[in-house]
Amino acid sequence: MWCDTMRILALLLGVKAACILLVSSLSGTGAVNNSGRWWGIVNVASSANLLTNSKNVQLVLDPSLALLSRRQRRLIRQNPGILHAIAAGLHTAIQECKWQFRNRRWDCPTTHSPAIFGKIVNRGCRETAFVFAITSAGVTHAVARSCSEGAIESCTCDYRRRGPGGPDWHWGGCSDNVDFGRMFSREFVDSSERGRDLRYLNNLHNNEAGRMTVSSEMRQECKCHGMSGSCVVRTCWMRLPSFRAVGDFLKDRFDGASRVVYANKGSNRASHRADPRHLEPENPAHKPPSSRDLVYFEKSPNFCSYNGKTGTHGTSGRNCNSSSPALDGCELLCCGRGFKTQTEKVTERCHCTFHWCCHVSCLNCTSTQTLHQCL
Repeated sequence: MWCDTMRILALLLGVKAACILLVSSLSGTGAVNNSGRWWGIVNVASSANLLTNSKNVQLVLDPSLALLSRRQRRLIRQNPGILHAIAAGLHTAIQECKWQFRNRRWDCPTTHSPAIFGKIVNRGCRETAFVFAITSAGVTHAVARSCSEGAIESCTCDYRRRGPGGPDWHWGGCSDNVDFGRMFSREFVDSSERGRDLRYLNNLHNNEAGRMTVSSEMRQECKCHGMSGSCVVRTCWMRLPSFRAVGDFLKDRFDGASRVVYANKGSNRASHRADPRHLEPENPAHKPPSSRDLVYFEKSPNFCSYNGKTGTHGTSGRNCNSSSPALDGCELLCCGRGFKTQTEKVTERCHCTFHWCCHVSCLNCTSTQTLHQCL
């Protein structure tokens, strides 16, 4: 009876998954070569998506997971609990992307369809590079943190640092397992890439740049031990950076991204084998990109106005700063089209007072705010 029920359930879910994929392909927003297709699982990490069989093995049932490759689904099965970390990391990455570009013409728009970031992933511009880097970093960060929290069965804290670390401190505690996070992210995220062309090499490079940023920004934290609060000796461990720090670093790399071309070093006469194809700067005078630099190969589209072909939404209706000469200013953000000004009354809590014990009382203050919106 159980087997028959499972077969029927699998058949129904398979039909639903096929419909999802068909709609995605017809909408024209599916990523080229399946790049970033796994982003569609951002909303599937809940207990309702998991079923435990007689051997206590979790079976992933959500049809959205049909967006994953066979290898990605295998990695999820082999690491119980990791689906939640992937989805949480992707959600954090999306929010960070929106924050970093909140004042730009391209403000990291997303959709509720499986193609989360829309058609920008089909291109090879700076924005594409940032999307791949921040999502790869999000998975790395979330998986590493989940390991140290005991939420994933296949990994734990990083206990490799043990013993004395200096004259007045030693390694101990629970270090975030960034090495497992990087390893898993490389296997899971990179497996969605196919081919050997310029787009493939760009995506892999930017994926790795995101992971390297998380790893390189790890910091040491310590706890003091001693009588009466003295710090006679310290126990230290390695902690992940805040994801805001990761986003800030990648945003700086976005501003200084390297435009690259597809290159081949030619044959190796000693071994009679060709060197692997690689990326090199389009401008020979520029230095080659490092492992933490973002790379791109085509100019960004015009984000000023709506264009269904490129998937750009335009800046009409966006709020702007009339007194700023920067990118968030009305002149630049509105692309010279001008802006309209309107006022609105906003009521907020103010003059809050804490009363012992234990409640807070506040007044309601109404103010008039002036908003400027692009035409």
